[in-house]
Amino acid sequence: MKIQLGKWLSIVLPILLGVFLTVYTYNKFSAEEIEIIKSKFKNANYYYVFLAVGVGFIGNALRAYRWKYMLDHLGYHSTFQNNFMAVNIGYLLNLSVPKSGEISRAVIVKKYNGIPFDKGFGTIVAERIIDLFFLLFFMCLAVVLQFNIVKAFILDKIPFKLLLLTTVTGIVCLVVMIAIYKRSKLKMVLAFKEKITGLKEGVMSIFHMEEKWTYLFQTVLIWISYLVTYYFATKVIPETSVLGVGAIITSFVVGSIAIAFTNSGFGSYPFLTSKVLLFYTIAETAGNAFGWIIWTSQMLLVLILGLLSFLFLPILNRNK
Repeated sequence: MKIQLGKWLSIVLPILLGVFLTVYTYNKFSAEEIEIIKSKFKNANYYYVFLAVGVGFIGNALRAYRWKYMLDHLGYHSTFQNNFMAVNIGYLLNLSVPKSGEISRAVIVKKYNGIPFDKGFGTIVAERIIDLFFLLFFMCLAVVLQFNIVKAFILDKIPFKLLLLTTVTGIVCLVVMIAIYKRSKLKMVLAFKEKITGLKEGVMSIFHMEEKWTYLFQTVLIWISYLVTYYFATKVIPETSVLGVGAIITSFVVGSIAIAFTNSGFGSYPFLTSKVLLFYTIAETAGNAFGWIIWTSQMLLVLILGLLSFLFLPILNRNK
């Protein structure tokens, strides 16, 4: 019962948060401001929207191609088409249940390519760890390039004591969990250790595979594609088309965090994007419209590719 409740909460709470942020934002706008937002949608340069979507498609393909290096190192083979469709389906499922897409990817290659679930999932966890380091790199870069803006966005909005308390609490919880994992003899903990044996092999494969530098180069290309996607998106409306490099990286990081830690950024992406763009003297109406245009276009890409992948995956693997 508790497991089912936790599962439903993980689905419902992010959606409710997105709905709340959307309603909260638009209740603040006057009728005139709502009309301004509508005009931004109407007059947006959709040529750049299509360019951004095209580069986003390339990013998905690069992620699918990169995956094969880890799987090959473990002695398993999965075709590019299966990897690509698994990635698309994973993104689609993440729209409803956070992080369920990672599980679905491992399930797909297990079903159609015979790759053990724990090994496949381990490679995906390793992907996320590497991607986290790249996100942290861009966060540090944003701090270096736009220190005053980042300080104003974080410390001026969140009391320093609360930020410090949250950080200390997180560190203490992490230390306690590691101590329990290493020393506990409880059956539940021992069973958990046994389950992650395969995960460890998948995660560590990146450090031992012959193609690790190629893998890292592919990762760089993936993150460049994300940044280029965002750059093209800034050209959609006049207000954001004049943003400098520092502003683009800072707002890109804020948007990436919104997508990474919620249901693909529903509600939170345009909300946080508009807030950070305020520091660059971009009106909240324009920032909000920009956030919704880029988020909606990328989610339509996820929806279309995900549904097509659901359709064609069993057809292209009917002999399996």
